[in-house]
Amino acid sequence: MNNYLLLTGVIIMICILLNKYLDRLPVPSLLIFIGIGMLFGENGIFGIAFDDYSAADTICSISLVFIMFYGGFGINVKEAKPVAVKAVLLSTFGVVMTAGLTGAFVHFVLKLPVLESMLIGSVIASTDAASVFNILRSQKLALKYNTSSLLEMESGSNDPISYMLTVIFVSMMSGSEVSVPMMLFKQIFAGALAGAVIGKLAVWKLQKNNFGNDQSQTIFVFAAAIIAYALPTALGGNGYLSVYLCGMIMGNATLPMKRYLVHFFDVLTNVVQVLIFFLLGLLVTPVNLPAVFIPALLIMLFMTFIARPVSVVVLLAPFKSKMRQIGLVSWAGLRGVASIVFAILAVLNHVEMRYNLFNLVFCIVLLSITFQGTLLPWMSYKMSMIDIHSNINKTFNDYQEESDISFIKVHIKKRHPWANKQIKNIPFGSELLVAVILRGGERIVPNGNTQILPGDLLVIAAKSFEDREEMMLQEFVIDKNSRLKGKLISELPASENKLIITIKRGEKTLIPRGNMRLEENDILVEVNWEK
Repeated sequence: MNNYLLLTGVIIMICILLNKYLDRLPVPSLLIFIGIGMLFGENGIFGIAFDDYSAADTICSISLVFIMFYGGFGINVKEAKPVAVKAVLLSTFGVVMTAGLTGAFVHFVLKLPVLESMLIGSVIASTDAASVFNILRSQKLALKYNTSSLLEMESGSNDPISYMLTVIFVSMMSGSEVSVPMMLFKQIFAGALAGAVIGKLAVWKLQKNNFGNDQSQTIFVFAAAIIAYALPTALGGNGYLSVYLCGMIMGNATLPMKRYLVHFFDVLTNVVQVLIFFLLGLLVTPVNLPAVFIPALLIMLFMTFIARPVSVVVLLAPFKSKMRQIGLVSWAGLRGVASIVFAILAVLNHVEMRYNLFNLVFCIVLLSITFQGTLLPWMSYKMSMIDIHSNINKTFNDYQEESDISFIKVHIKKRHPWANKQIKNIPFGSELLVAVILRGGERIVPNGNTQILPGDLLVIAAKSFEDREEMMLQEFVIDKNSRLKGKLISELPASENKLIITIKRGEKTLIPRGNMRLEENDILVEVNWEK
């Protein structure tokens, strides 16, 4: 256990340190993490033997829960609304069609039994949200005709259908008695109902804002995501569908302190993606891959040039979609981590197959990310699908959190220099804007003629300062023996590269003034910068 923890910590740290450089590479960064895992694996430099499919399934399944949740949380329903029907069709019927066509190819060309062929098709039928999001964001690919939103919504929501198909064929191949209609009903109904109810209840509780602090709120949402998956799964429902819907409901609701939720889950999903791809690279035995390389290559090529395009054309052509959009959506059908997780599920159920399913699917995913993922930016330009007037981040719910605008508040007292003046007569400059005035219980959207009165609370918008590489915040506590205790701020020694910016006194945060006297237990927040 300790060795695994040490290895996990080291790898996550290495990957995080490398992350800022990976976006410059011409290949998807997630591919690098698989390579690092293989480097540490049994046939790699470090020769770590790891073949615990059960542990890998547990870790990957839990990680996939948060990837699915944040996938739903990040969808901007308003932006995705024009393409929502297309996305839903692709993530449901499109997955079924892709699975069926791929299964037929495997059966007739590779001569595998029908159920075995359909299981392979089902496992790799969904597209990978992590890979698609990673490429779109890292390469800043804003696509025309709302295609970014279409791909985001489709890739984030099609895993549940692939999972359902996988469960059905695994059950049939394992000899279990299964009623397919009843299983589908339970999977969809229980999953959708649980996701909607848990999402709504979580939003209701968050909006009441009865939490002691922001950290408690974040942990509450973390727990809600776990429950959204675990509860319907225990009832025979589709946990991935549930957690995705829960995330979508919460992400599109007005939540207090949403910025911290976005930052937390953004970091969490990045870490678990690194962990999953590294773990899968560690789990695979490279010397066994040549045995499945040819069938994997044939399946990947068939899916890329026939199965996926046929499904997309059939579903999008009736909407009179542009051929360029159809072509790019077809190409963007990257396979990824969910397919490998579903393959591990089949392996753990001891399904007998001609090929090692994990190795086969791993090879297909590796080829898909390498071939399709690497060429996705180039294909976008070649098909003239880049929208230079748009921003890819607006298709994500956390766009507002990535804006370079910050809000500050200013209390207007009787002797404040702005008191009783009109906004147009105050030299704010072009970089500041009074966004709203809170006056008693009234919210005023101001204009130039609005007069600022004593007692007003001004909310001012300004550009954030982001160049913090050479700046650092430090805290100092004034204890009973401190030489600063009892001194005025004006009496402190001046410094060209240090400045006290706030003082925490009990529950209050104070802006330092020259005539303010430091007291015991004050916490000074000081900014330091290099000259």
